Amino acid sequence: MLDASKKRYRLRIVIPAYPAFNIYSRIAKETTALGPVCVATAVNEMERWDVEVIDENNLRRCGPRSDSGGADHEFLQQQRPADVVGFYGGLTSTIPRLYQIARYYKDGGAVTIAGGQHFVQDNINEALSSGIDYVATGEGEETIKDLLQAIEGKLDVSEVKGIAYLDSGKVVLTPKREFLIDFDKLPLPDFSLVRYAKIRIYPVERIRGCGMNCEFCTVKGKPRRSCPERLLESISFLVETRGAKHFFVVDDLFGQQRDETIRFCKMLKDYQRSIGRRLVTTVQIRLDKARDPELLSAMRQAGISAVAIGFESPIEEELKAMNKHVRSEDMLSLTKVFHKFGFWVHGMFIFGYPLEEKMDFKMPMRERVKRYRKFIRKTKIDTVQVLLPVPLPGTRLRRRLERQNRIYPTHDVGWEYYDGNFPVFEPDESVSVEEMQGAVRKIMGKFYRFKYMFLVAVSIFTFPALIFFLHDIGLGWSRWYRRWRNRLIRFGGWITMRKWASEFRRDGFAQKLQKAKERLKKTPGLARPTATS
Repeated sequence: MLDASKKRYRLRIVIPAYPAFNIYSRIAKETTALGPVCVATAVNEMERWDVEVIDENNLRRCGPRSDSGGADHEFLQQQRPADVVGFYGGLTSTIPRLYQIARYYKDGGAVTIAGGQHFVQDNINEALSSGIDYVATGEGEETIKDLLQAIEGKLDVSEVKGIAYLDSGKVVLTPKREFLIDFDKLPLPDFSLVRYAKIRIYPVERIRGCGMNCEFCTVKGKPRRSCPERLLESISFLVETRGAKHFFVVDDLFGQQRDETIRFCKMLKDYQRSIGRRLVTTVQIRLDKARDPELLSAMRQAGISAVAIGFESPIEEELKAMNKHVRSEDMLSLTKVFHKFGFWVHGMFIFGYPLEEKMDFKMPMRERVKRYRKFIRKTKIDTVQVLLPVPLPGTRLRRRLERQNRIYPTHDVGWEYYDGNFPVFEPDESVSVEEMQGAVRKIMGKFYRFKYMFLVAVSIFTFPALIFFLHDIGLGWSRWYRRWRNRLIRFGGWITMRKWASEFRRDGFAQKLQKAKERLKKTPGLARPTATS
């Protein structure tokens, strides 16, 4: 219960900092998570409530930083005391930091709430014993309003759907809340509520959910959509109020609801023409959308310049294990189609995916690395992200590995390592975790190299060669800019990899990993498939 004598209350939503430098650190300084902004916007319409969002990964130089990293929450409480603090648990690797901050606020008398993909049923007890008073188990826009009314004393907490809390030492789970369907009744996300951040890339959405049912993914369920007009309204609102130019459509699969997607692209094209400004948009899309030239053409005309594609693996058996609905033999030709339409392609891969016991498949590690390198080279992907498999809470992959007793204990290899950069489970037989991690570095190291620093300079010196494209200056600029940008990014990636390697050595992960492996060997029930080598 809150102090009833207060005229206004404050909710602060915190997006916890990454535990260490990783491949997402740079981009995180230019954007923020959409979910916390949506929840904050819903609360901002409530009577007697002020709300703010603090993104610890995106703090401008004037932001209150702590010596240990993240925000200085003691300073924030002195300047603007929060009565209730919500925590974004959408990234499992940030959970230890989330609990650390939650304990600080709870010890100071604030009510603490957590929500996000991490908080599946298996992790609710963990949260409620780690400084969290209430766990929201679904979408938050409606749940947070009911819960705040309960905290005010206007509603019985047992009547709030979609939460978990402790009552006399026992965990209470209230009935699930139905998924949101009518998005048009929600206010447009208000990014002005994010304090101290410098946002250059704005996340927007039209569709929630994904029906692909990939084994490793937490996003499930029938896709639920809002109308194209709402997405355009979100973009135009940000352009007009915040001068936004860059957008990232966070829908897991852009191109779902095909006809509506094409209609949105045409609307976005007309909007840009009306304001006399070209916007830059990135989307996540399936590789097989290359078979739809009408869709790709509409996307390009709308200014969508970059596509992030989950290739996952060029190896057929691994694609089957992941439940990916694409064949490896089709990947090369489909990627060429995206390049033909002029898209900048970001390829995402999962290396060393654990196969099911029934799969009879053998491939030496050297050959696996060779396959990845050859595929990346032949597809001419502009940027590459290769990660290790992560058995995230709530996924079928985690449940399968738990049955085989292959996941390292979290008190040895904690949640902070669940970002794809570290091995967190026992790999298939004849493959060591050191080989797995070394293989990823070899693949990425071949792509992101120091030599591109010199090639960036070469690109600059060849800029005058554009004179040979006077007949089509747009084509000349496009070719030069793409080459220059890719070389710059590849050199930047080399710097990122060196910094990450430094963090890895300093963190002492190797020692923690050894303890986890020894503990796992002593646990009965370890089952490592023997087919893969």
